[in-house]
This record gives sequence, C-alpha cells and structure tokens, in this order.
Amino acid sequence: MDLTFSPAEEAFRQEVRDFIDAKFTSDMRETLKKSPTNYLDPDRQRVWQKALYEKGWAAPKWPEEYGGTGWTAAEHYIYETEISAAGAPRPIGFGARMVGPVIVQFGRPDQKKRFLPRILSFDDWWCQGYSEPGSGSDLASLSTRAVRDGDHYVVNGSKIWTTLAQHADWIFCLVRTSTEGKRQEGISFLLIDMKTPGIRVEPIVLIDGEEPPFHEVNQVFFDDVRVPVENRIGEENKGWTYAKYLLEFERGGSYGASIRAGIEKIRSIAQQETASGRPLIEDDGFRTKIARLDMEVRAVEISELRILGALGAGERPGAESSVLKMRGTELGQAMTELAMQAIGYYAQPHDRDYLSPGSNAEPIGPEYAATVTPRYFNYRKASIYGGSNEIQQNIIAKLILGL
Repeated sequence: MDLTFSPAEEAFRQEVRDFIDAKFTSDMRETLKKSPTNYLDPDRQRVWQKALYEKGWAAPKWPEEYGGTGWTAAEHYIYETEISAAGAPRPIGFGARMVGPVIVQFGRPDQKKRFLPRILSFDDWWCQGYSEPGSGSDLASLSTRAVRDGDHYVVNGSKIWTTLAQHADWIFCLVRTSTEGKRQEGISFLLIDMKTPGIRVEPIVLIDGEEPPFHEVNQVFFDDVRVPVENRIGEENKGWTYAKYLLEFERGGSYGASIRAGIEKIRSIAQQETASGRPLIEDDGFRTKIARLDMEVRAVEISELRILGALGAGERPGAESSVLKMRGTELGQAMTELAMQAIGYYAQPHDRDYLSPGSNAEPIGPEYAATVTPRYFNYRKASIYGGSNEIQQNIIAKLILGL
C-alpha cells in the first residue's frame, strides 16, 4: 500500500490544519486539558459540531447525496490524524456515525427527510439505547418491552451505560416487540424523543471521578413511554438486522490516529520525567515499549485504510470492523498504561480540585500528569462497549476464519 501523499492530499492536510486553527479555540483547548473523555461541555461541544457541519465535515462516511464528504481513504486518514494530533474534541458519534447510516440504509423517505438534516446540523443530539442491566454483550437477551397500542408503542424498561444521555434530544433503542421464536427475531428499532413523558435519566459515576453534571454515562428509565409507530425503523421484529448494521459502523471507527497522538504525548512526558537520574526517554526498556506499541498501531492504521477504501467503493465495513474494535481498544488501553508508567508517582493522586471545570486550582505535580490516571480508568470500558472483545473474537472466528 502506497502511503506517499500527493500534492492535492497535502493541500487537504493544510486545509484541515487551517480549520483546526480557526475553530479549535483556546477555551476549548483549556477545557479538554482536564477532560478524561475528550468531550467538551455541552455548549462548547455544540459549537464544535456546528463548525464541522458548516464546513461540510459533519458526516464524512455518509453518501454524498445525504451530506457526506466523498473523501478518499487517504483524506479520511489525514483528517483523523490531524484532528487527533491537535487534541481536538471528539465528535458525538451516536448521530452521524451510528444511527445516521441506519436511517440512510433502512429508513423511509419521510424519516430521512425528517432526521438526517438535523443529525448533520447537530440540531438533534442523539444517544444510544442498546445495553440493559443484565443484557450487555448478550444483547439479544434485552427485556425492555414495546407493546403496540394503536398508532403508538408503550415502552417500559431501562437502558444502561447511556453516554451523555443527560444532554440528548433523541435516543435510538432496541426494544422487545415479541417473545415468540428466537430472541433475535422479536426485537424492533425505535427512535424516541427524550422529552417524551415517562423518561427518566439518572447518572452513573465512573471510577474516572467525573461527577454530575459533567459525568459521561447514565441509566435511562422508560415508564409507559408512548412512541409513535412511525418512529420505528424498518419492519417490526427485524431490529436485530438494523442493530448489527449499526454496530459495524460503531466498531469500525478510527483508533490509530488517536492512539498515535497518545504515544506522542507519552514521548513528551518521557522527555521530562527521569529514571535513574536521566530522562526516561533514554531508558532502553521504556523506548522499546514505545517502539513496539508504535509498530502495532501502524498495523491497525493500515487495516483502517483498507476499510475506508472499501467504504469509498460503496461496501459495508463488515466483520473486519470487529478486528479493528478488538485491536484498537487493546492498543488504546496499552497506551494509557504506558502513560501511567511514564508519570510514575504522579499517577497516584486524584486531583479533583484541579480537574473540576472552571477551577483555578494549581495541579498536583506537572499539568500533563493530571488527566493520565482518569483517562486510564475511563478507557477500561473500551474493551467492553460495542460488544466485548471476547464477542469480537467469536465474530472473527465465525465470519472471517470460518470456524
């Protein structure tokens, strides 16, 4: 694979850098210095998402007729690399990256007209309603019920680990509409307005230490929530098909660029931290760990480019997305572990005063150390969400290796 970029591609790289310089403001940079998740507060996050929309970059992987960019694999790679290298905000992916492709592929014309423009413009903030207490990687065991009542479904149950649901306008949900036959055959895919009476959102505080209202995940409860039947995607009881399609896009995201940016931060830390009286970066053992991680990330990036090339040709991510999800999250966790090793004793304090949004407190130790431990703890979830890595191994064995 030729990784030499053409003059046109280098010009595109400069365009991305110019966009970052103009839209990634100093207050955003200061906010993200204290974020374990690389999400901004809601107001700044909306500003960033709107900037992407105005530039035409809100949904790079959508078909151009619906607002996609039409980028080549190389342009996708350049964009992800530059955004990650700058430490720019992570886009909220539940709309453009997840439910958007499902609506494009399976939605009715009126649903596409209603929802897709507002997803692009981020007039609607979406969250995901898949996992439940007791139904995580075994998603087909979900029990949230939707009972037909005329032109509505009445939904009862709950969803858990719902990222940023406290800010969301809409949630896409898998619900059980039948108990007959195989478990997968009784599931439907609903789009639910979060302002509907009967919905309650309760925060879950993670070990990374972020507290309400700045927490990341929630449990969402549905108590006799009435959802119009017209908000169902596709056929009743066929939601498992649409759910699997969505997961290909969720799992097939970009990992390499963000991990590589993390490696560069580790190098910077290792130049400032010392071991046995000299900079840590001069320690042969530590340099070997960085080099090994660097090589493994390069392999993931090559695989990402192959999948991006396939998407550009109109193909689906397919089971290869499970390979990316498994290796990408494993290497991301390895990156956070190496950062913990680099900061040494400064990994121990949880500097809540400094990390609190809007705080003027001085950090304990160097500023670069304050978020390393929270990000390490936060990233423990990466090998579980979107289907645990053990589930990904099963998919790879069945659909790729034919075992």
